[in-house]
Amino acid sequence: MLEPRSFSFNSKYGACASCQGLGNKWDFDPAKLIADWSKPLLAGGLAPAFSSAHWQKLLQDSASTFTFDLQLPFGDLPKKAQNQILYGKPVDGRPSRTAFAGIVPLLRLNYQEATSESYREWLMQFMSAAPCETCKGKRLRAESLAVRIQNYSIADLTDLPVEHLAEIIGKIVLREREAKVADRVVEEIRVRLNFLLAVGLGYLTLDRPAPTLSGGESQRIRLAAQIGSKLRGVLYILDEPSIGLHHRDNERLLHTLRELRDLGNTVLVVEHDAETIRQADYVVDLGPGAGRHGGYLVAAGSPRQIAETESSLTGQYLSGRKANPIPAHRRSANGKWLTIHQARANNLKNIDASFPLGLLTVITGVSGSGKSTLVNDILYRALAQKLYRAKEDPGSHGRIEGTDQIDKIICIDQSPIGRTPRSNPATYTGVFSPIRDLFARLPESRERGYQPGRFSFNVRGGRCESCQGDGQRRIEMNFLPDVFVTCDICRGRRYNEETLAVQFKGRSIADILESTVEEALPILENIPAVKQKLQTLADVGLGYLHLGQSSTTLSGGEAQRIKLARELSRRQTGRTMYILDEPTTGLHFYDVGNLLEVLIRLTDLGNTVIIIEHNLDVIKTADWVIDLGPEGGGRGGELVACGTPEFIAQSEHSYTGQALRAILPSSSLSAGTELTSS
Repeated sequence: MLEPRSFSFNSKYGACASCQGLGNKWDFDPAKLIADWSKPLLAGGLAPAFSSAHWQKLLQDSASTFTFDLQLPFGDLPKKAQNQILYGKPVDGRPSRTAFAGIVPLLRLNYQEATSESYREWLMQFMSAAPCETCKGKRLRAESLAVRIQNYSIADLTDLPVEHLAEIIGKIVLREREAKVADRVVEEIRVRLNFLLAVGLGYLTLDRPAPTLSGGESQRIRLAAQIGSKLRGVLYILDEPSIGLHHRDNERLLHTLRELRDLGNTVLVVEHDAETIRQADYVVDLGPGAGRHGGYLVAAGSPRQIAETESSLTGQYLSGRKANPIPAHRRSANGKWLTIHQARANNLKNIDASFPLGLLTVITGVSGSGKSTLVNDILYRALAQKLYRAKEDPGSHGRIEGTDQIDKIICIDQSPIGRTPRSNPATYTGVFSPIRDLFARLPESRERGYQPGRFSFNVRGGRCESCQGDGQRRIEMNFLPDVFVTCDICRGRRYNEETLAVQFKGRSIADILESTVEEALPILENIPAVKQKLQTLADVGLGYLHLGQSSTTLSGGEAQRIKLARELSRRQTGRTMYILDEPTTGLHFYDVGNLLEVLIRLTDLGNTVIIIEHNLDVIKTADWVIDLGPEGGGRGGELVACGTPEFIAQSEHSYTGQALRAILPSSSLSAGTELTSS
């Protein structure tokens, strides 16, 4: 008998018995086993890991048994011979170690019988997830999939974008008897789908795996669920709900937040988006600066009151007294291009996309239009594979032209610069080593025989052994979270008294680490290796950071700008491509200006900077814009327009163009030109 749990792949009553409801099974992938299809197996065709004498003998025995020529490139062998090499013939239904039964069955046997976890992990690098042969990736039992509504199974419906599913559910007409059973259920489905549409997620499919959702998408799904609950008297706190939202979809989000408020709830939003701030009933502005320069209540009141407050940096941008300027001149293409041909991964519609080298390029489009697929899944992975032999395969595409003009590709995201409290801006940017060398060369250090390692809080000798250089001690609370308290021996300074006795300009190594970048600059100005890197940190707006500040306390935007500062301080080849995915996340208008200055400097050095972004301040600064769309999901993945921001603003079919039209001066729109890659 069928029950609701019969249609859940998380229940043993509904899940496909073959894949346990996962929809796929991990198996050895011929594409990873065969390194080069244009070469013979024993001459570079087989992956290097299988070049041992054992595998060579097995293949030679196979060649004599099945009569094929091992001297031929693997790709030139008949299909039958390729299958015999890969899959062979099981002996009595089971692979044999004495007779060659094929590469894949033998590897399966090795994996099943492996006793070493490290060996199993090594084998897994040659495996890929393939759709389950029983359920064809639909995750449910055959009897569950046999139940249909208007000729759709439950798997067919969840595989549709929300907007298409809403249309189908909206057209369902129930007979009188059916209505008594399912009327309320259908109505509940309609309402919940409409909530997802209201927060701009119509392009998502209901079966989309949660790990593939962006932070903004996950947040908006939870928001839609809360609207559906119809709760009242609740305090909702949202941290930057506009993340990942195109300008067109922002009004939908604001309408949703107003609905929550009108139900009788309190909605507290942490946000930098100008339109969201203007729509608020009450604004609390903190500052005036960041770090030790912040933490004060600058202004509170209506958006208009904030805009009229002279001391409020936010108010100055809201009123227009301050703004991130439009460049007076845009760089012209130098004739060098990198072109992706026939990009067709995910929802991309077999498009050709050209990126001018040496320019600041911004990829735009509504959520789900294919931006991340084009840049992260295809461009970055393909170049990383070519330049660094990365293992991740790029998304489906034809070929990439112009890769010989790039010698380095770097993806600068907002992930932490370190995963432990011991990592800090000084260690990440490389200034800590010359600072330790400086202290080791001081007369007092030479008298005592101190080496640079003495001034590292990670090494025995100079650090405080009570806290092992952490500056704090952990107290285990058994069933409660651990508590961290300042070390009572070094009082949080990380070093022992003998090390702290060595001073430069009256400051110990702990004092230097406690200094901000701005404070450390005049102290260390005569050390070129240190001054340049500190000045770069100050230039990107991070002068308030402490050199020894734990990396775990840095925001995503701060971590990203530290990475940019490190890149700026390196020797430039002028052939580097930098990729940034929504770098303005978590940044104030003022910080966006600092970020743009860094990106412009990187581009001025001859590098190529590619940014996925919705922020109009970034888009209007670009030399070149690639706009994808026109919608998200199945109705996206097309190239809508390419050219300067002025040219994009003239496109009638571009939502990005409509937003740009409102901020670009009308006199410049007539001058908008399209660049070509010919």
